[in-house]
Amino acid sequence: MPDANLTDLLHRYFPLGFQTSHDGWYRFQLSSLLAHEDPFSAENARYTIRQLAEVYNRRPPAPGRPATQVYAEQWLCLGILNDALRYVILHYALHQRPGVLAEGFDWVRERVGEDRVDRLPRTFVRLFPPRPVLLESHDPDTWVAEGEPELTARDRVTAESVLLYLMARNPATRPFRDLFDDAELQRQASFVPFVVGLEQYFDSQEPLGLSGQTLFHTLRAPILASPDDLAGQLGYLREHWGHLLPPDMMSRIELVRDLVREISVARAPEYGPPPVLEFGDELWREAEPAAFSRDADWMSNVVLIAKSTYVWLDQLSKRYGREIRTLAHVPDEELDRLGRWGITGLWLIGLWERSEASRKIKQYAGNPDAVASAYSLYDYQIAQDLGGETAYEELRDRAWQRGIRLASDMVPNHMGIDSRWVIEHPHWFLQSDRPPYPNYQYTGGDLCDHPDVEVRIEEGYWQRTDAAVVFERRDVRSGERRYIYHGNDGTSMPWNDTAQLDFTRPEVREAVIQTILHVARHFPIIRFDAAMTLARKHYQRLWFPAPGDAGAIPSRAEHGMTRDQFRERMPVEFWREVVDRVAQEAPDTLLLAEAFWLMEGYFVRTLGMHRVYNSAFMNMLKMEDNQKYRQTIKNVLEFSPAVLQRFVNFMNNPDERTAVEQFGKGDKYFGVAVMLVTMPGLPMFGHGQIEGFAEKYGMEYKRAYWDEPIDTDMVRRHEKDVFPLMRRRALFSGAENFALYDFVSDHGHVDENVFA
Repeated sequence: MPDANLTDLLHRYFPLGFQTSHDGWYRFQLSSLLAHEDPFSAENARYTIRQLAEVYNRRPPAPGRPATQVYAEQWLCLGILNDALRYVILHYALHQRPGVLAEGFDWVRERVGEDRVDRLPRTFVRLFPPRPVLLESHDPDTWVAEGEPELTARDRVTAESVLLYLMARNPATRPFRDLFDDAELQRQASFVPFVVGLEQYFDSQEPLGLSGQTLFHTLRAPILASPDDLAGQLGYLREHWGHLLPPDMMSRIELVRDLVREISVARAPEYGPPPVLEFGDELWREAEPAAFSRDADWMSNVVLIAKSTYVWLDQLSKRYGREIRTLAHVPDEELDRLGRWGITGLWLIGLWERSEASRKIKQYAGNPDAVASAYSLYDYQIAQDLGGETAYEELRDRAWQRGIRLASDMVPNHMGIDSRWVIEHPHWFLQSDRPPYPNYQYTGGDLCDHPDVEVRIEEGYWQRTDAAVVFERRDVRSGERRYIYHGNDGTSMPWNDTAQLDFTRPEVREAVIQTILHVARHFPIIRFDAAMTLARKHYQRLWFPAPGDAGAIPSRAEHGMTRDQFRERMPVEFWREVVDRVAQEAPDTLLLAEAFWLMEGYFVRTLGMHRVYNSAFMNMLKMEDNQKYRQTIKNVLEFSPAVLQRFVNFMNNPDERTAVEQFGKGDKYFGVAVMLVTMPGLPMFGHGQIEGFAEKYGMEYKRAYWDEPIDTDMVRRHEKDVFPLMRRRALFSGAENFALYDFVSDHGHVDENVFA
């Protein structure tokens, strides 16, 4: 059985796991790197190794050999690998064969020679000093002579010689051999003959009871299994040594493998073929009963159009020949036009008071005309430069006279980096007391206008060399620094103008719910941005990954939790709480979730959202994957027809290319547009889609940059083929009487390109 007591010995001598030569210790400044209050705690040791990697990678290349970039995670692999091998040696020497190290030393001494072997312990300790010699001022000769209670110093050197020999000859350690080069040890003592002799001796001894193989054969097995990859060697330990090693060491192995996974994951949106929507074990959850929210009568027949607010006001100013700067200035003629078309919901993107820091970042990055991102918010108040609350109420009332309800975004997972919450409640955000990576620098300008708080993003953003996962918040009065994580969905770079909320804190969940209720009292339709990132499955995967599930966001593996630990911190699905509270405190509010990652069914059936994005509609029909989209419809109908009428179907959204770029302006576009307005669910039109505009408006745009005339032919064809269907939306919105027919050709084959 694994011996947990042995793990206390592991870090007593070589606390980073691997041996470091005396020359390497000073050459790479390890003494100063270990100047922590508790330098050998697991967290500080990881940080020290990251600092070591920074120093090591600045070394000049050896003559005739290019410098090799080394990741700290490789050293972490080596440290835990050495600890595992060390554990096996100690278990064998202390429990199965007490005295075997001394016997082996004497056996080799007889064959190699007393003088040559007796020099080895002191030479080894001078050239590869253990912690007591390096940090506690022990004299090497005295330390060797006095020994230790668990093992004599000579036994310890015998074991460490074996580990150093294997480490220096492990092909996967080649990039950082400068740190533990054994060439000088070979010159001053009979190091190699000694270890070769030890192997001969141990080959004649009884095998390890834990493995059934001789000691050296056991120690070499992970190296031989994956000679060029330290992470692969840890994978061997995970697969084959679970019965040899104690649970805490297996947990460390899993953590280090997760840290390696973080640096190897490709962080780019996946633009491959969209998968057919299926309804098997779609979540990491037990089967749950259906819990659909009830639709109010008006909800079933909404036709929504999106408008990027600042861009729309600028376009209206040009169209009507007068300044249209606030919501109150939107012309009645424009609202009349939307009403005639059959639009019953107007989604105004970017209404709330935005982050000033976001504006500065966008402008410093090269767009002097930019406003802040619509999704980097200071507070949930209608923006003053849009006319504030008064202008909003004026537009709301005029729109409602035409049967149009206003819709708004709510961005639940993050706030702006200089938001009111960052200033007043910094503990509400995911953070650490130091940057997770030592190379992070926060030397740029302060982005926060509040006199008591300074906010800086990492220098790599400005130099376009890196995208740090945290920003620095400094309290001017106390000097306290916090390093707060940027919002991130794990698919690309962190959103550098946002601060990620910590939803494992009950007070954060309640504060966000209160904000949602505040929005609901203003807007009968709320669209939740990136809602899938707050489902428990994905929130844990991103921010508190379970062992073996890390890699989405760098540095979060070391904050991981088991599923049970995470469930204690976040006992119920946040979105179920939201749906129930809104139904009770702000009824008659339509909740619309932007959710991807095959969670569509879960969001409406289990979490109770009224509507959920159906990106398969846009992606499959754009790519003419008609068979796949027909199969998706069939799968939904077989699982639950009620899901189909809760889909939001669209041909573009603010994050995608425009509809005309994806579908053109001809029959393909209008064929899909007719499907858009006759399928069950909620049809959503993009900004400029009906007018045939091709420009994609960034979330920081204050105006359109392309001078695009309205395509009157395209508008007329909408008026002829699409708008009459929209005005009779009640015929199509439900799924109770919906059937998907097969169109069978004269040859008896189903034509998958016909939707009937």
